[in-house]
Amino acid sequence: MSGARRMFVAPCFFFALACQGLGTVGSGESRAGSGSSSGVVPTWTLGATAPSAAYGAHGMVASDDSIATAAGVEILKRGGNAVDAAIAVAFALAVTHPEAGNLGGGGFMLLRRSDGTTTALDFRERAPAAATRDMFARAGVSASASTRGHLASGVPGSVAGLLAALDRFGSLPRQSVIAPAILMARDGFVVDEHFRRGVAGQRLRIAPFAGAALFLPGGDPPAVGSIFRQAELARTLDLIARDGADAFYRGPIANLIVAEMLRGVGLITAADLAGYRVTWRAPLQTTYRGHTVIGMPPPSSGGIAVAEALNVLETFDPLPRFGSADGAHLVAAALQRAFIDRNELIGDPGFSDVPATRLASKAYAQSLARTIDPARSTSTRATRTAMREGNETTHLAVADRFGNVVSLTTTVNDLYGSGVFVAGAGFFLNDEMDDFAARPGSVNADGIIAAEANAIEGGKIMMSSMAPSIVLDQKGDVLLLVGSRGGPRIISSVLQVIVNTIDHRMSLADAMHAPRVHHLVTPDSLWYEPGGFRPAVIDSLRAMGYALRPVRTDTLPYIGRVIAVARRGTGWEGVADPRYAGSAAGH
Repeated sequence: MSGARRMFVAPCFFFALACQGLGTVGSGESRAGSGSSSGVVPTWTLGATAPSAAYGAHGMVASDDSIATAAGVEILKRGGNAVDAAIAVAFALAVTHPEAGNLGGGGFMLLRRSDGTTTALDFRERAPAAATRDMFARAGVSASASTRGHLASGVPGSVAGLLAALDRFGSLPRQSVIAPAILMARDGFVVDEHFRRGVAGQRLRIAPFAGAALFLPGGDPPAVGSIFRQAELARTLDLIARDGADAFYRGPIANLIVAEMLRGVGLITAADLAGYRVTWRAPLQTTYRGHTVIGMPPPSSGGIAVAEALNVLETFDPLPRFGSADGAHLVAAALQRAFIDRNELIGDPGFSDVPATRLASKAYAQSLARTIDPARSTSTRATRTAMREGNETTHLAVADRFGNVVSLTTTVNDLYGSGVFVAGAGFFLNDEMDDFAARPGSVNADGIIAAEANAIEGGKIMMSSMAPSIVLDQKGDVLLLVGSRGGPRIISSVLQVIVNTIDHRMSLADAMHAPRVHHLVTPDSLWYEPGGFRPAVIDSLRAMGYALRPVRTDTLPYIGRVIAVARRGTGWEGVADPRYAGSAAGH
């Protein structure tokens, strides 16, 4: 967590994590409440103090959980590289952060190596072979079938993706990298209020399935201060460490997944699991005010949407000052146009022609910029007409002393995924089938109208909003690693952290703490974070014609939860979003 480290209870954490004192905050870990390092005094409050950035002279790890972050730091200290540490953190998150960290989901990874080469790895979930276009639209199928229960799950890709990255670019043995996660699952960790509250908030999702016995013993979440052990998950991780991806996709874990599908009339078969393959892709790249921004290509929509919005904003030079109505309006307008294209044109490039080059081009951005009225909002319907005439997740970032950096996002979609828990294996399955156009033309759980390019088809990859990003400075050196959780809000939050850093010259801590906006094209409205904008600014945006919706804890609790690492001199800074209990630590 930002404020205090969570406690791991093993007597000695493989290579002495516990021996370093997991109950205290190390000198390299960020702590909320330490104030801002920016030279400009912020005017926003957001109900939280800006975090200080953690500093590491040799490397940096930032993630959504402090125990997982500590595991990554120890891998770096043992001489592992950024990929080794990232994979260790990802497996640890499957134990300590099960609401989003996962074995039963998928994700995307960007790696920039010390020689300047950049690689994109797609290990997104896929639709089972038996999936059909109208499977959620048929009579008698529950309206929640795409988000809860066995039909909601796509074929998981996380284990295949993490191990593929480790095999190709790691330097430590698989057993060494996964060992911390095994010990965390076997020996347990101390339940904190955040963990307990997260389980309680998803009680209805978890309760109908096998995970209820572990996560809701006696009907209630684990008590704060109790030790949470996951024996089945420890055995699963041990099998993966010993036998690799085969254990998950062809061996005993695959058998347990198939048995769970049969219990709930799900679609994932042994053939689906055995046939799963990761995809190595060429990263998407654009420039922004002399900087290079590297992102994921389709089927992720995040890279294209961030690039498209940045290109639109680049046509306005300079941007209005931060916190002004004019500045918020331009960010909202750029996001609105990027989301219209994101919703209607992006899908699995193996199944449809995605115009990625055009959408990320400067010429297209200039044509979009001409549709923006600097003094007034434009309705989504009018914007779409003008354009045609002229989307729970966890992120981690790692930098090592060798010059390698990793930006990695994984997801099970909603918190705790579909709620389906693989009995005997100890993990939740995703509900990523809802990221397809489950009912073409209708709105999904993230408020997105999905289009024909993203219709369900067996073997197809569903579109994603994940946006792991790497930003290079004007000399071509790594400046920023950034990613987020939050469905389509990922795109909005990543964009604004980049703009805050480059345009508004904020420190990393201030860039992360600064209030955000998010344009939700359906319904046509602008979300904003209360406490972050002066009343006069809100009044001005309303006068511009925006339907304003303040973020509220019962509907939209945040606009992104970002994890970021930035180069500072010869070392690294890391910051976890103060909106969430994340952690950054260096060495």
